[in-house]
Amino acid sequence: MKAITAPILESETYQALLQAMNQGGLTAVSGLSDTAFSCVIHCLAEQAQNRLIITYSEQRAKQLEEYYRFFNREVYVYPAKDVLFYSADVHGNAITKQRMEILKRIAEQQSATIILPAEALLERLPGMEQLKRDRYRIQVGDTVDIKEFHQLLTAYGYERRDWVDGPGQYGVRGGILDIYPLTEDCPYRIELWGDEVDSLRSFDVESQRSIEELKELLIYPATELVLDDARIRKGLKTIEAEYKQCSQALRKQLKTEAAARLKQTIDTLREELQELHMAVGADGYLPYFYESTATILEYFPIGTPVFVDEPKRVQESMQAYWLEFQENMKSRLEGGYILPGQMQVLHDVQQVMYLLERYSAVLSTALIQQLEDWNVRKSIHWESKMVSSFNNHFDLLVKNIAEWKKKKYRICILCTSATRAKRIAAEFEDYDIVSFFSETLDRELKESEVMVAAGRLPKGFEFPEQKLIVVSEGDIFQTGERTHRKRMKPKYGGEKIHSFSDIAVGDYVVHESHGIGIYRGIEKIEVDKVAKDYITIEYKDNSKLYILASQLDLIQKFSGKDGARPKIDKLGGTAWQATKSRVRGHVQAIAKELVDLYAVRQSKEGYAYSPDTIWQKEFEEAFPYEETDDQLKAIEDTKKDMESHRIMDRLICGDVGYGKTEIAIRAAFKAVQDGKQVAYLVPTTILAQQHFSIFTERMQNYPVTIKMLSRFCTPTEQKKILAGLKDGTVDIVIGTHRLLSKDIIYKNLGLLVIDEEQRFGVTHKEKIKQMKKDIDVLTLTATPIPRTLHMSLIGIRSMSILEEPPVDRQAIQTYVLEYNPELVREAVNRELARGGQVYYVYNRVNDIDLVTAKLKELLPEARIAYAHGQMKERELETIMYQFINGDIDVLVTTTIIETGLDISNVNTMIIQDAENFGLSQLYQLRGRVGRSSRRASAFLMYRRDKMLKETAEKRLQAIREFTDLGSGYRIALRDLEIRGAGNLLGEAQSGHMEAVGYDLYCKMLNDAIREQKGEVVEETFETSIELPMDAYIPATYVKNEFTKLELYKRIASIDSQEMLEDMQDEFVDRFGEMPVAVENLLAVALLKAKAHAAYITEITEKGSELWFVMFPQAKVNTGQIDGFMKKYGGKLRMNVTKAPTFILKVPPMNKTERLNCVESVINDIRLLIDGRE
Repeated sequence: MKAITAPILESETYQALLQAMNQGGLTAVSGLSDTAFSCVIHCLAEQAQNRLIITYSEQRAKQLEEYYRFFNREVYVYPAKDVLFYSADVHGNAITKQRMEILKRIAEQQSATIILPAEALLERLPGMEQLKRDRYRIQVGDTVDIKEFHQLLTAYGYERRDWVDGPGQYGVRGGILDIYPLTEDCPYRIELWGDEVDSLRSFDVESQRSIEELKELLIYPATELVLDDARIRKGLKTIEAEYKQCSQALRKQLKTEAAARLKQTIDTLREELQELHMAVGADGYLPYFYESTATILEYFPIGTPVFVDEPKRVQESMQAYWLEFQENMKSRLEGGYILPGQMQVLHDVQQVMYLLERYSAVLSTALIQQLEDWNVRKSIHWESKMVSSFNNHFDLLVKNIAEWKKKKYRICILCTSATRAKRIAAEFEDYDIVSFFSETLDRELKESEVMVAAGRLPKGFEFPEQKLIVVSEGDIFQTGERTHRKRMKPKYGGEKIHSFSDIAVGDYVVHESHGIGIYRGIEKIEVDKVAKDYITIEYKDNSKLYILASQLDLIQKFSGKDGARPKIDKLGGTAWQATKSRVRGHVQAIAKELVDLYAVRQSKEGYAYSPDTIWQKEFEEAFPYEETDDQLKAIEDTKKDMESHRIMDRLICGDVGYGKTEIAIRAAFKAVQDGKQVAYLVPTTILAQQHFSIFTERMQNYPVTIKMLSRFCTPTEQKKILAGLKDGTVDIVIGTHRLLSKDIIYKNLGLLVIDEEQRFGVTHKEKIKQMKKDIDVLTLTATPIPRTLHMSLIGIRSMSILEEPPVDRQAIQTYVLEYNPELVREAVNRELARGGQVYYVYNRVNDIDLVTAKLKELLPEARIAYAHGQMKERELETIMYQFINGDIDVLVTTTIIETGLDISNVNTMIIQDAENFGLSQLYQLRGRVGRSSRRASAFLMYRRDKMLKETAEKRLQAIREFTDLGSGYRIALRDLEIRGAGNLLGEAQSGHMEAVGYDLYCKMLNDAIREQKGEVVEETFETSIELPMDAYIPATYVKNEFTKLELYKRIASIDSQEMLEDMQDEFVDRFGEMPVAVENLLAVALLKAKAHAAYITEITEKGSELWFVMFPQAKVNTGQIDGFMKKYGGKLRMNVTKAPTFILKVPPMNKTERLNCVESVINDIRLLIDGRE
């Protein structure tokens, strides 16, 4: 960084500022622009342990984080808590996690730059010493009392789960404790030997397998309010005393309703604290539980350098926040919602300003200002300028550089990537400007030198006195504000467990041979003193089918569209076979159609695009987000398709916001470089408008002409665009089905992109088919395509699936709370105050106008409108257009917003009657906010008294199912899979999918396709092994039935020694030493796989004989049977009544001998198949 910092460190102004800082107190400095201020902070405080920057809003904090990240990667924004909505039933823990991670850094004295919004300064926190006392250190060799540990984690705010899959959870299974600390990237497993810690290791959430061993672990609380028994008793005592006074006062004022409400609130609080050691909204009672509290400022030692950005605005922001809080709380106090002490959750503004004076702080203002309320000791003016934008005019930059060189400036040009920097340095040579490219910024610049280097700085700056100028790429080419690339966490290896946890007793399941029945759970059944686990399935007329749990792969959960109930089959009846053959007929028809389509496409030759140019590389590097692995693969595959002679027909499937558009943008850019035109087809005018903006923004630095054809274009504009398409001056056209009209003639169309294909009608699809014949086609769909269906269609349609969600741009703070108009008003006002917009979701069309009218009464100053799917299309589009343009503040809408629209200014969503929505809908809806750098909030409001109020536990449980949208989404995907499959295969097919269940349908489709392609599809058969040994998972070893099912499913798929050992490791790793019954189960599973490969359908022990029953269609080399029989010297005979069977006479044997004997016979039979040696 010497190239930039050296001139500053040498200057007199810098030395004067440093001296003033070292003397302590407040120093004012004026004249520093945004990035110049960040540069000065870096110079002044680079050697300090921590640096603290205080600013006036969270938005500004994000901006400063982006500026400062260029100088130092370790920079974090400490988000403010939502003190107004503390009473929500459930808060997402994303914000607590961010805050605790920063507090942990401070407590462990790790170097960092922390940026605080003004609101965060006012919050009361337990002191730093308290935080250090509330940590729990656990080491190998320590003694742990499980009961005490359980109490401790509950007080720490951790939630007990059978299966730990998210931060802030823990689980206990026998002598194994799993915990996912809120401040860590992965969970940890503590294994006990008796009550001593035997081992400590981190493990992977997905596979639940260990990663690495540790010697010790420091556990931080998952909440800022740690409630142990003593603190709860003390706090409740104070609360009860205050409640009595407050209740009497309300009754004296004849506010009986408010008094009753307060009683209910305090009763609930008491019950939750005593029963659960936690309570909804406990943060709002912080002053009752802690005698002394601190501000975040007091967590930093007095010598910490503090920088205040625009002090006047910081002060105003604190005052406004404090006043808003007091006013809102006053009305809640009168309504009996809170106690008087809860108004003390924030510190006083004057108190915080007084505290600041104890630190050596620099107050920075862009202009010279009088800071009357701040006790400033010294004022310094330091002139800096922002670099004026060159708006893509390179020659203007060259002219300016020549001027700066004459004035002996040191010039540093920063580009977003090394590729780009090298190219710009080369371009300077063409203009006779001497410059050099440098890999790093560690070389000092001489006067009049021009250095070009790689670095992401959003805006440049100039120090006239120090004769230094730094120009960023954003100043030269208008690239707009950048979102810094997020670093992706390393993904640990380990197979994903394809969750079976959503199968519950009473669910419908499909057995391939017997049809649809009801799953009734796992039963341990003992036959002839041999115990095994069986899965029970109930069929029509209460008949039951028992199948070995190790044959779990024979059944699948029945998935029907929209959760429809299927008809249960009769055991041994003929209806199921008839259904299967009917579906098989239809499946063969669809397979034929698909295979024919594929053949036609293969026979034609398309245009082969040239490999990526340097422009393409540069264009892709400018993408401001980190691409997910799925996205990178899809982009690579798409380009390969374009570069080959085959006509591309690729389908990209991915959920909303998973980055499909970026793939299309890169493909379009590639096509345009080869002189081809691109047509981008979307289903609605609004989407056309939106994609037009995205394309224009991404390609603004390149000579690409992009136009939009839609109803919002005037006839004159339309004429111009049509002429441009005909003569080739328009490169990319984005539009609705207007693009399919006959009057449109393209000069050289090379790529057609279809967005949301399933939303076009039949006639449009026919027209698209005509267009498709010999041009490359890229189709995007938001319907997730399930893995299973994907496998069946492989090789027929090129498909890319985006399953990996993008790195969260900003955590969405989710609240679940009872409907309360007061809170609606506060939530909307807060969003409007920061210049944002709000979605208010109400899903009933018949009285949506009444709800809108009520909201207008509640919020007279807001511009409110409503929209729903039954409006005329043009009317709906006009409203949406106004909303996108910011002419409407609050849009009351039905769930029509769940697909497609992407408006970054909408960052608050309120969902009324949230209990009526399915999880997948809530997830989709919630994804419509939080698509920018601002923090977004989603309020899920349920009707008053509609939720269970019996006990606090039940209430929390019911609500938690809503909030845990992350894991709820996994289950919700199941129902989306069905819709996805229906869309992809056409509506006619979904009826047949219903009849046999989703998984079996995919299997049948796969077989039919292979048959059509001329591949041999062998008949399937099952293999079972019945040996006299206990082979099951004891309930004492694995208690949770879901987990047990999961394991059985995976044991059923063991087919090699390697998989067996892997499974053994996992059992020991997750559950401790394996019981004999589990060892047997694994050994038999491997034997079963080997027997299956040898075409054996059944192995049983009958008395002193082992029976090996063969599959009748097995291709046995009959010439070798004699040799095989002789090998066993008369002990082996063959029976050919129903199916060929080998019967071996055996002496009494122990378990190991029996298993070895069976394996040896299997291996010999294997040699008979096809005469393999």
